Amino acid sequence: MTIAVLLTTFNRKQKTIACLQNLYQQQLPGDVRLDIFLTDDHSSDGTADAVKTQFPQVHLYYGSGSLFWAGGMRKTWQNAINTNPNYYLLLNDDTLLVDTAISTLISCSIDSKRKNDQAAICVGSTADNETGKISYGGKNLVDKNSWGKETFVFNETEITDCDFANANILLVPAEIVDNIGILSTAFTHGLADYDYTIKAKKAGYGLVVAPGFLGTCIDDHGNNWKSAKTTLKERIAYLKSPKGLAYHEFLGFVKAHFPKSYLNVFIKLWLKTLFPVLWDKFKHR
Repeated sequence: MTIAVLLTTFNRKQKTIACLQNLYQQQLPGDVRLDIFLTDDHSSDGTADAVKTQFPQVHLYYGSGSLFWAGGMRKTWQNAINTNPNYYLLLNDDTLLVDTAISTLISCSIDSKRKNDQAAICVGSTADNETGKISYGGKNLVDKNSWGKETFVFNETEITDCDFANANILLVPAEIVDNIGILSTAFTHGLADYDYTIKAKKAGYGLVVAPGFLGTCIDDHGNNWKSAKTTLKERIAYLKSPKGLAYHEFLGFVKAHFPKSYLNVFIKLWLKTLFPVLWDKFKHR
């Protein structure tokens, strides 16, 4: 069994090297082989050279500096597809796996398919290094038909269904990829993982969270709005930035999956931008 591990990086040499070192220390079943694919998006800190020197077996690809996360992952994934693996493991370069993470994900995939007679994407939860609290993983919407309040899905011992997920640790069976493809080109940076996992569920596949924490990763995103101390020009730039609120892409995501929430999301995006003092005061995320 071959698992294609997919990563992308930009100017995070130390984190990327630590992630790869950790990856090669996985306790794998005897019949499992990892094949690692990584896109370096024109890093200026020597990431690519360090990877090439320390991990010559990694399949290394190069971007122009404008791929962002989703673009980098698509480039990596497109190259990995040609090797016909059994699974694809999407992994963030700032995530450190526990030693048995991949074994747990494989068991999760096998058990889920046996139980439900359908392939399933298996999500790995991460703990924040500093707080010990969950930082990324599977999530449920409070109202299944609208985009809004969400809660993490986590269980120490049981495989649990979820509505959508982060791709910090995400194991995707090849048969799902053969059917629905890879991350959508509609997304530059974020949202691509949410869109993909929702799309998989709509196609009839399972989306489940593996038990326990499978890695660590700090949630360093902070508030998803700019402070009232910034200028309106800066706030509008953040609204439209791929690494900010990704205005057009976010609205496209909501329109595709939660059309009833479109007007509400549209209004909130502009309220955050024009009147951030409201969010500064009440901390609405």
